[in-house]
Amino acid sequence: MSVEPGDQVLLSGAIWTGSNHVEAIAVRNGRVLATGSNEEVRDQADATADVIDLGRRRVIPGLIDSHIHFLRGGQTWNDIVRWDGIASLEAGLRRISDAAAAHPAGTWLRVLGSWHPGQFSEGRGPTQAELDRAAPDHPVYVQLLYEWALLSSNAVSLAIGESDPPGGQIERDAAGTPTGLIRGPGAFGSVLSQIPPPDRSAQIASTRTLMSGLNALGITGVIDPGGFGVVPESYGALFDIWRASQMTVRVGLYVVPGGRGTEVEDLRQWVRYVQPGFGDDMLRYVGVGEILTFGCHDMEGVRPFEVSAEAKADLREITRLLSTAGWPIHMHAVLDPTIGAVLDVWEEVAADIGLGGRMSLAHAEPISRRNLERAKALGVGIAIQDRMIMRSADSAAFWGDEVGANAPPLRDILDLGLPLGAGTDATVVASHDPWQCIHWLVTGESVDGAPPRAERHRLTVEEALSAYTSGSAWFSLDEHKRGRLLPGMLADLAVLSDDPFAIDPGRLTEIQSDLTMVGGSIVHSAGSFAGA
Repeated sequence: MSVEPGDQVLLSGAIWTGSNHVEAIAVRNGRVLATGSNEEVRDQADATADVIDLGRRRVIPGLIDSHIHFLRGGQTWNDIVRWDGIASLEAGLRRISDAAAAHPAGTWLRVLGSWHPGQFSEGRGPTQAELDRAAPDHPVYVQLLYEWALLSSNAVSLAIGESDPPGGQIERDAAGTPTGLIRGPGAFGSVLSQIPPPDRSAQIASTRTLMSGLNALGITGVIDPGGFGVVPESYGALFDIWRASQMTVRVGLYVVPGGRGTEVEDLRQWVRYVQPGFGDDMLRYVGVGEILTFGCHDMEGVRPFEVSAEAKADLREITRLLSTAGWPIHMHAVLDPTIGAVLDVWEEVAADIGLGGRMSLAHAEPISRRNLERAKALGVGIAIQDRMIMRSADSAAFWGDEVGANAPPLRDILDLGLPLGAGTDATVVASHDPWQCIHWLVTGESVDGAPPRAERHRLTVEEALSAYTSGSAWFSLDEHKRGRLLPGMLADLAVLSDDPFAIDPGRLTEIQSDLTMVGGSIVHSAGSFAGA
């Protein structure tokens, strides 16, 4: 789908601009021309503009996920069995059986996260015997977050060796036979690396499918934080789509070092060959993150972790390198001591040479008031994701009940005036669906049996939407051009299936977009707008 700007007049709606509520909006050359009443907008619009009657439907600025592993997820999207949002294990196993029927025998079938046993009526995950029955002629791999993965019997015979891989554990019975259960990133990687990767054309098709799915939920922009396994070669398919003018989601890229032990040199090469800001409004390099050095990466924040002196030294060298070159930084940090160590380094560099680019933290759910104040002093933004939907109980068990009940401290973040972006951290630790995140921001409810987040740290619908629009735009340095429907800003918007301001908060997860526009072009239409 080629995204070409058009001229439109959208009338008789309930339009939330991000600042106020209006009835109509006019778009010219991909940007908002005017907002106001039907009469005011008609007076300013071109007589040849397409007219869309909104029928009193709710319109919002296009949603922007401030932290989603879009690039990595998009490469295999068409090959993954999705368990997002389904209500029973039985339904999940049926999806595996359906995938088996659609693929030749011997093809690997994968469920790569985005689910939790708490969402199932059975209250549990699958057994190996169930995977064997669901797809007897296919190797099956089912991963739960970054906690464990279960392999079917024939998958074990293909992918499990005699010893544990570095950074991973293979569960074995008393006789030494693998049970199919594996734990740790090293074990996950050792299995997944044996599955043939899709070729370039398949990666392109998968990425386009993911973009279409995001558009159907009202998403018009994402910020990709790099992450494990992302190397310079990973960007090929995405740039092919961009060069073909087929982007339907605006993508901001944060780049990462390729592996442990080579972080400083890897980032020197990024700085040498790429300039921050290269690209256009559809695809642009933004900065470096979420990994700067693996010695500071505390994974899911549910196990003991300490930033060593060596890791802080590497982070200091990298921060100086990036600050000198003017690169923004977006850094994974869950645990408050990790955050404190990162802020120690950033304060030192700020005092010495200054921070040359915009700085932000990802996750940071148990962050203390003291570290929030330090972040405020440095101008640091915080990108919050809804991964806690599936991690509230085990996080509270490690952090303490009081910290867990107040995590993340959303009201403190807003009261202190820190930039706040919303997102999902999809596609392994959470679903890509923004409305699950918005529901979580508003209600504080998880699916893992934990009590809801403390009421003080639950947002209003308007605050949650602001975090998912103008708030997220801050993390790609775009807050002055998108995230609000104001004259001169990019015309990215979604006409919703239900009004989030009016429905019961429990129904927020049901919302989809019936009409999504990126830069004035319709990239998705459904319902009464189908075929528009």
